[in-house]
Amino acid sequence: MRALINSRTFFRPLFRSTFAKLPFTRPFSMASITVHNSLKPGPPVPFVPKQEGKISWYACGPTVYDLSHLGHARNYVSTDVIRRILTHHFGFEVNFVMNYTDVDDKIIIKARRKRLFELEKQKPYTPEQSRDLVSKAFVAYAEKSLPLLVPEGETTPLDEHSYQARKDAAYGRVLAGGTLSGEGKPSDAEAKIKMHLANMDSAANALKSSDSNAALLDGAEEVLLPYIDAKETIDTSDQTIFTDLTKAMEKAFNDDMQALNVLPPTAVTRVTEYVPQIVAFVEQIIQKGFGYESDGSVYFDIGAFEKAGNQYARLRPESKNDKALQEEGEGALSKAEGGKKRPGDFALWKKSKPGEPYWPSPWSQGRPGWHIECSVMASDKLGQTMDIHSGGIDLAFPHHDNELAQSEAYWCECGKGEHTWVNYFLHMGHLSISGSKMSKSLKNFQTIQDALATTYTARSMRIVFLMGRWNDGVEISPDMRKQADSWENTLDNFFTNIKARISEAESAAPAVGNLFLTENKGLGDELEQAKKDLNSALCNSFDTPTAMQILVRLVRDANIYMNSPGSNIKEVEAVARWVTKIVGIFGLDPNAEPPYEGLGWGSPNVSGAADVDPQTGVKPFSAVYAAVKKEVEDLHLSEASVKTLLEQQDPETEFSEIEKSGEKDVEKLALPFIRATSRLRDGLRSIVSSATLEPQQKQAILLLSDRIRDYDLTDLGVQLDDQVDKPSLVKFVPAAKLIAAREEKAALAAEKARKKEEERKERERKEEEKWAKAKVPPQDLFKGDAKYQEWDSEGIPTKLADGSELPKSQAKKLKKEQDKHKKLHDEWLKKVASSN
Repeated sequence: MRALINSRTFFRPLFRSTFAKLPFTRPFSMASITVHNSLKPGPPVPFVPKQEGKISWYACGPTVYDLSHLGHARNYVSTDVIRRILTHHFGFEVNFVMNYTDVDDKIIIKARRKRLFELEKQKPYTPEQSRDLVSKAFVAYAEKSLPLLVPEGETTPLDEHSYQARKDAAYGRVLAGGTLSGEGKPSDAEAKIKMHLANMDSAANALKSSDSNAALLDGAEEVLLPYIDAKETIDTSDQTIFTDLTKAMEKAFNDDMQALNVLPPTAVTRVTEYVPQIVAFVEQIIQKGFGYESDGSVYFDIGAFEKAGNQYARLRPESKNDKALQEEGEGALSKAEGGKKRPGDFALWKKSKPGEPYWPSPWSQGRPGWHIECSVMASDKLGQTMDIHSGGIDLAFPHHDNELAQSEAYWCECGKGEHTWVNYFLHMGHLSISGSKMSKSLKNFQTIQDALATTYTARSMRIVFLMGRWNDGVEISPDMRKQADSWENTLDNFFTNIKARISEAESAAPAVGNLFLTENKGLGDELEQAKKDLNSALCNSFDTPTAMQILVRLVRDANIYMNSPGSNIKEVEAVARWVTKIVGIFGLDPNAEPPYEGLGWGSPNVSGAADVDPQTGVKPFSAVYAAVKKEVEDLHLSEASVKTLLEQQDPETEFSEIEKSGEKDVEKLALPFIRATSRLRDGLRSIVSSATLEPQQKQAILLLSDRIRDYDLTDLGVQLDDQVDKPSLVKFVPAAKLIAAREEKAALAAEKARKKEEERKERERKEEEKWAKAKVPPQDLFKGDAKYQEWDSEGIPTKLADGSELPKSQAKKLKKEQDKHKKLHDEWLKKVASSN
């Protein structure tokens, strides 16, 4: 398989190349940092790198056979947060190495089946042959993955017609949200059953309704793939069958990471580029007596390793003899392999079978085992000992335990005891859905691409992960999303308001400006305490949930202070700039760069946009000002204040001065036009009560004023907050957010009007019913009622329909009802008389 390193790179840099040269200082003692280390279960332990100020870190990267999902986002975003904290808060130089697994059983199966399926679809099958093929695959899939659908002794064959009833009978409890046994909570086993049933559903529907061979095969693809793979072989001498898949999936992963604002690694490694080194690494393990060859494959000898005084499965000793995990670690193509001394021994080198990629080795034409790749690549990049190794918690056993064993076997020296290959193992917690981990193999996932296109922004997703500890499991719930959205909105509004207040102060008259920029202290103590508390939280194994609470509490204090009389805007600005720095460190502003000294955050997604030409950037704003100015002129108002604004405002000159300074921020460039538009609107509002205005002029002014605020500026992402006896406050808010709020307001108004109209119609209907009933003379009120058969002279019933006497209590009640009706009838008579 040809090397790929020159043809692929990790995702594009998210910041300037000068980043590596930025002078970071370490304001906090290394000894003060503690971290949860999987090698030492329990409370966090002191973090002490091998070399002061520097950290060597290897992270297990993706197996590139499918699109990445939210579970991967949880892992890589959480890893990125820790890396950013170590780099930008504590000031370490981090050498971060990540691998791509581009040789693996899952890749082989996916690529091979994809090619086989393409070839199968090209065969000239008749409709009957296609149906026969799918029917056989349907049964084979059930026998292997859903055996309860084909119980022993069942004489009726399983097909698309009998499938539904059998599914409900065998797996009804699982489909209803329970467990297969009826006890406990659903787990990965139930998630896997649901996945298999979904594949069977699709195939059954295709068998019932497909009107072409292509539609039938496509609908039954998931049950066909393993069936075709089991009976067909394919020539893999052209190994582009595998590299085409891995290249495409690696690019998709890189795009996802860039979209999530994950920093690129310092170095990237790929298995296909390390095969010779892997062979040499395995040879060394064999020479030291910790590996053995069997029928062309090489296995790690756990017994010999332990006999030499080493501990195996240090991360998960309780899983040491877990057969299911061992088989999963060996891969789906190696489950039936024999020749091992012990069941737990794992493959260092696998002899390739037909349909698998291969490389030369002293033992066979074969391929690396899964675990060996990371040992070799990490050792090559970071040496015989590294500070940090990280990955998802699902990799702890067997992958990471096997990595440790084979690396320690390779590096150990006789008579010197166990070798320490990794000092700190960091495992990111699972992301769960309905009690099961989110997993490609369970197909219970939402891809990162889909999540960012539908339900998340890069920022909102990162906030969700920041609100949970990196080493704890996370199950995303509606409540968690609400908390994350509330946190984001609180900071977003704070940044919007403080920027608006600063802009207001800068644009006001000197006396007003001085009032805003007084030097009275107000938030200094709260800010300093927040800094200390946040550092303590991050020192405590990167406790981001506590850090997030500290930030939002400080922001709420700042909001209260900012809205109090005599507040010092500089004090609030200091808080905002520090909060900006921390959210930058956490990666919540995809367009910010270290050392994060700005104010507020930008778009919640990575824009990747180049600097906009100033003239182009402000064009929509200048166009709005020009249009508004023309409309105000056309009103022919005589008020001096408005005339002065029309004659003296010169936003073009203000803009030119800002442009000459080299400013590229469109918001700052557009401010002259926005302020000029806002002042015109304020001027109109101030004269609307003038006695000299005609009613139609007042109406025109009010309509224009509302339109400027609700449409002209809103559509540009500008919000105007009206203030009493003060200029309107200018705020920059995403246009989509403002438009959505406007549409929601309009929808609520429309709904209110609709309900009001319905209520009016209901009142009219009741009124009509009332007068229709009022027409009936009192003595005839009960005579049409079938419950009675006799009435007295006044029309009160005396006998019921069955001939029995009417009880006196009922007669009394009916008499009261008749008296009440008589009053209504009399009203109707008067109404009729008056109308005549």
